[in-house]
Amino acid sequence: MMPHLMLRVVLRYFVVLVVCGLANQAAAHQQPTQFPPATQGQAPTFRADVTLITNDVIVRDNRGQFVSDLVKEDFEIFEDGIKQEIASLVLIHGGRAFNLQLPPSAPVQEGIILPSAQPRSDTAGRVFVLFVDDLHMEADTTPRIRDLFKRIKNNLVHEGDMFSMISSGPSSININFTYDRKLLDAAISKIMGNGMTPTDIITGMQGSRGPSELLYRSNVAFATARKIVSGLNQIAHRRKAVIWVSAGYDLNPFEGSRWEAANTLFEGRFRLDRDEEGNPLTTPGGGIMSQSNLEFSTLDLQNQLHRLSIMANQANATFYTLDPRGLIAGVDIGEMMGQLNVGEYWDFVQRSQDSLRTLAEATGGIAVVNKNDFDSALKQIDAETSDYYVLGYYSTNTDPSAWRRSLTIDVMRDNLDVWSRTAYELRDTDDTIETSQQ
Repeated sequence: MMPHLMLRVVLRYFVVLVVCGLANQAAAHQQPTQFPPATQGQAPTFRADVTLITNDVIVRDNRGQFVSDLVKEDFEIFEDGIKQEIASLVLIHGGRAFNLQLPPSAPVQEGIILPSAQPRSDTAGRVFVLFVDDLHMEADTTPRIRDLFKRIKNNLVHEGDMFSMISSGPSSININFTYDRKLLDAAISKIMGNGMTPTDIITGMQGSRGPSELLYRSNVAFATARKIVSGLNQIAHRRKAVIWVSAGYDLNPFEGSRWEAANTLFEGRFRLDRDEEGNPLTTPGGGIMSQSNLEFSTLDLQNQLHRLSIMANQANATFYTLDPRGLIAGVDIGEMMGQLNVGEYWDFVQRSQDSLRTLAEATGGIAVVNKNDFDSALKQIDAETSDYYVLGYYSTNTDPSAWRRSLTIDVMRDNLDVWSRTAYELRDTDDTIETSQQ
């Protein structure tokens, strides 16, 4: 046989073998897959992680001294009256963390599989956010604001503390988390109050929910604060302190003076007692500043405060609010020249201070308002952020409809004062915690 004929036969034989092999392989893949018989009446089980709920606890003796030698067995925690097993206990003493017992892997329960984000725990010392709400502090208070922040630098932020500093307005301060206290000096020199004066508010543009510019500024300030708090979620097993410096919030101030100014200034061009065609509004309470419309401004502010407080508690962040105006003695003489109603002014001061009190009380902090003694207040903040315990547990209540749950923490020793958070709310699968003194 010729060589080329032999080569052709060998190739033809090889092709036949390959085709047969592929056919056998395809047949094998077409065989039905054998599954083990299912147990009759058995339903598939899905498992889900449970969120670790953390809670700050401050324990002091009858002399007011922090008690630092407690262990896990000294604590009991109850959710809606049901005792929970403590999964973690971290002592923060002198601003430093001592990991008495870190949380184990979360237990699993029946439900839908949900991914759980693991927060960082790589921070040492205390964590501060310095929030400069320059949109709500008048320009003539700038020296007082800068002096207050110098006191914060000298009396509160110590070596080893991690801090950031952010402004809401044109001071344009945005320092990411750092340990470098030297950055504070440059930032403090940039602070410039840019808030609206009473005259600005009274003579400014009015909307259906109050002064338009005032509403815009509050939205910017609270949006900035929410962004700050959202970032604090990434820091675990620490009590994050937000030092909030602002003159407070009132979205419907000087109502009577604003009405009078709108109807008389600029030849009544912006009258509020007439419709768009200039016809008188005869309906009682009618017009752009009707009582029903202006009530929305109060609801807007309440909603902002509540929403932010929920986020802060979920992030284990505490607001310490400071009003740089200090002790307010009376109305500025320049504002009096503009025929500002004194009663309305004091109502404005009260409501703006109340907003700062609400932010602090809802998150377990303190409000320093109508006071000139900032040093003693900073000393108290220093103590509260230096010594505390962080307890963690996994709730045994899997009912998502039980969105609000009470908390009680007891210490198995006598004659001790215990501060802790007393409730938390479920919001979008996040645990949010409310604070008060026991």
